[in-house]
Amino acid sequence: MEKDEKIKNVQFAVGFFAAVLLISILGGVFFLLSLPYQEETSLEHIETALSADANATTPTASPVYPVQEERLANPPEIIRAVYLTGMSAGSTRKIQYILDLAKHTTMNAVVIDIKDFSGLISYPAHIPDVNALVKKLHESNLYVIGRITVFQDPVLAKARPDITIHSKAGQDALWLDNKGLAWMDPASSETWDYNIAIAKDAARRGFDEINFDYVRFPSDGDLEDMIFPVYDESVAKSEVIKEFFAYLSSALADTKISVDLFGLSTVKLDDLGIGQKIEDAYGNFDYVSPMVYPSHYADGFLGFKKPAEKPYEVVEYSLLHALLRLTKFEQNATEQGIQYRPTRIRPWLQDFTIRGVEYDEAKVHAQIKATKDALGESFAGYMLWNPQNIYTKSAID
Repeated sequence: MEKDEKIKNVQFAVGFFAAVLLISILGGVFFLLSLPYQEETSLEHIETALSADANATTPTASPVYPVQEERLANPPEIIRAVYLTGMSAGSTRKIQYILDLAKHTTMNAVVIDIKDFSGLISYPAHIPDVNALVKKLHESNLYVIGRITVFQDPVLAKARPDITIHSKAGQDALWLDNKGLAWMDPASSETWDYNIAIAKDAARRGFDEINFDYVRFPSDGDLEDMIFPVYDESVAKSEVIKEFFAYLSSALADTKISVDLFGLSTVKLDDLGIGQKIEDAYGNFDYVSPMVYPSHYADGFLGFKKPAEKPYEVVEYSLLHALLRLTKFEQNATEQGIQYRPTRIRPWLQDFTIRGVEYDEAKVHAQIKATKDALGESFAGYMLWNPQNIYTKSAID
């Protein structure tokens, strides 16, 4: 989920030999690079390893994916999920916490980072530990979603600066957002294929669904300082993202996929300056997940001085509009005879405190109730976000 996060090593910390899976595409051919990832591994360590491979001239034919692991036999119709970082997913204590949470609430799904905001991949590509974790969660009848941060990717930027957004400062300077993180050019088909390869690998390991985040152009930092090596700025940003949505849907036709969008995409008709239009996601994903966190709406939204203090109203209003737009999309597609992937709305909801408004049981529950009320028979569940992975047990229903 798009949050204020600090760069840290992302790994399955307990019982896992962590590694980084990178696919760099040279001359249109994939290289599959699996790097040993020690406890002290940093971005600099990875950069060194990548540089050593930069002059490779004999590529392998294509990525070799693992044998298909079983997915959950009877996935839930209504998904109630919580989010886990890669580090939490590698903690025996944290996994037990999740299993206990599922045992005593209606929670039936978990979202686990595959590749997060730092660009590091949370598990080794060729050893079975992550497979065992997914199997363990399945044994408790939990639906497992793998989350991939797409265009914000400092690791891939280090390996492939030629398809990374640059700064006008010159001297091959990479452009960085307000958090000091590099972004790939969203129009780069090589970046598209890199993330799809990671998704396919995860799906083979038993993940029931792949969730894509940061599928957009940058929203913060010096936006006038960006130089795109691939993107033609005469083309609308939304057209680039729309094309990528369709590309994902086609490439992962046999896999359940979802996408995270800014909450304002539910009510705004433009692309928010980042290329996201909710109608472009409809028909390309099994689930569209707007991040309708009340704290992320600007003061004055719906006339509320602090929207964060009105969780029910903000979430209901946003999702009513999202559903109306989905209904219109489906009607238009049917009338025009356009084939599309059936889409359901399943929002991210706020279970964290920020900007001085405490999110307690009442506020978390209010969002869940608003989701049910707004979507009615179309209610498909929700996902709770807390960056510390600590959830309000009494609010989950």
